[in-house]
Amino acid sequence: MRYLTTPIYYVNDVPHIGNAYTTVTADALARWHRLCGEETFFLTGTDEHGLKVQQAAEANGVTPKEWADRTVVRFREIWDLLNISNDDFIRTTEPRHYAAVKEVLQRCYDNGDIYLGHYEGLYSVADEAYVTPDEVPELERQGRKVIEMKEENYFFKLSKYEQPLLDWYESHSGFVQPTIRRNEALGFIRQGLRDFSISRTSIDWGIPLPWDASHVTYVWFDALTNYLTAAGFPDDEARFGDMWPAVHMIGKDILRFHCIYWPAMLMSAGIEPPTSVLVHGFLTVGGEKMSKTALNQIAPADLVADFGVDGYRYHFLRDQPFGPDGAFSYEGMVARYNADLANNLGNLLSRVATVVGTKCGGVGPAPDPNSALGEKATVALDAATTAWGRVAPSIALEETWRLIGAANSHLENHEPWKMEPGADLERIMGDALEVLRIVAILAYPAIPASSDTIWERIGLAGSPGDARLPGATQWGGYPGGLPVVKGDALFPRIKA
Repeated sequence: MRYLTTPIYYVNDVPHIGNAYTTVTADALARWHRLCGEETFFLTGTDEHGLKVQQAAEANGVTPKEWADRTVVRFREIWDLLNISNDDFIRTTEPRHYAAVKEVLQRCYDNGDIYLGHYEGLYSVADEAYVTPDEVPELERQGRKVIEMKEENYFFKLSKYEQPLLDWYESHSGFVQPTIRRNEALGFIRQGLRDFSISRTSIDWGIPLPWDASHVTYVWFDALTNYLTAAGFPDDEARFGDMWPAVHMIGKDILRFHCIYWPAMLMSAGIEPPTSVLVHGFLTVGGEKMSKTALNQIAPADLVADFGVDGYRYHFLRDQPFGPDGAFSYEGMVARYNADLANNLGNLLSRVATVVGTKCGGVGPAPDPNSALGEKATVALDAATTAWGRVAPSIALEETWRLIGAANSHLENHEPWKMEPGADLERIMGDALEVLRIVAILAYPAIPASSDTIWERIGLAGSPGDARLPGATQWGGYPGGLPVVKGDALFPRIKA
């Protein structure tokens, strides 16, 4: 994987756990591919043009750019809090992005795919999208204001690309994943595609069209192009040629724009569509999609305060299978944290450090080369590799935790805390230390800070993030003779 992106998030919204789910999942996937030795560039950012931003700026007595500068901080802070390892943070108000958007627009215009017309119909301000009358009742139920609009617009000939898109899907079976989302996108295309508006004259907060400065670019032509901008388009041809095409990770609410509009726009501009679009479902709270009007949005920082950063990251990666909708509950988060992190991983580290401290003089022994746990470690690596490869973090972590469970059972069966110091004890403890070493690597994409702590406490230098798979997880890598430190509880239990 060379280039991985999240959506860019709208600055007028407050980051919630749905936004964070996409970003944490993309971050974990990027970290996994780096462990596999793949040079991976990871992008996130913010969408800063449009009617909502202009209205909010006017209401607060500042310019739209000043408002964007003020509100973008919320996203930067949350991603820093959640230990997101993005290589770039793109803002659509940057000069480099203006250049990219104008180049894409001009290419599509020169190709005869943009024409002047009039739009008269319904527009959802919250979604920055034109909508049909059938969509209005549900939008209004969600408190999303719909207004009537009539203005001169430029339109993109999406209808021209109906068959090219079907051909692309036919020849690129993995273009949209998982299959349920691919079928959803194909369903939209087969219903027939209509040309869509790409400009506005009723607002001036946006990127002017290169051939008609009285129009500013409509949000999707602006927003989607960010992926090209960050890859060096259009000025750095060598960098762009090396990085593009990208892998996009998105929520299903923007599937139509990424899986239909975007590849058609790229085809028109003479640019290859993305490698794939990875689409996940909604996170629901009390059976409802999160929204301001439902008052059910949850801020990531509130949960981090209770569970810690890695406790937060682990829950959403482990408990929310990628693809379908997932239901969030605080009680479920407590149960998962206590079972997997406090009782299993945290307990294993504590047990091992305690026994090594009291029975081995605080020095970790080497593992038994022929330990039965070696085979289980190989199984865990193979299963985790397969799961990450098909973007199934929940399965990858489940398989990793099977290895933790096997190590805990190994200790319970031999009860080293009751044994006398000697070769048998040292083999058992060496095996457990080797499992901790391997788990620190396999779990690193989900819980990087905790994996670093495990690594340090068992006496290893550097970080598990520096390891390279598959060689780094071959059984027998723990050298022995290293100081082992107990430290505070890695994951203190949480009372429900």
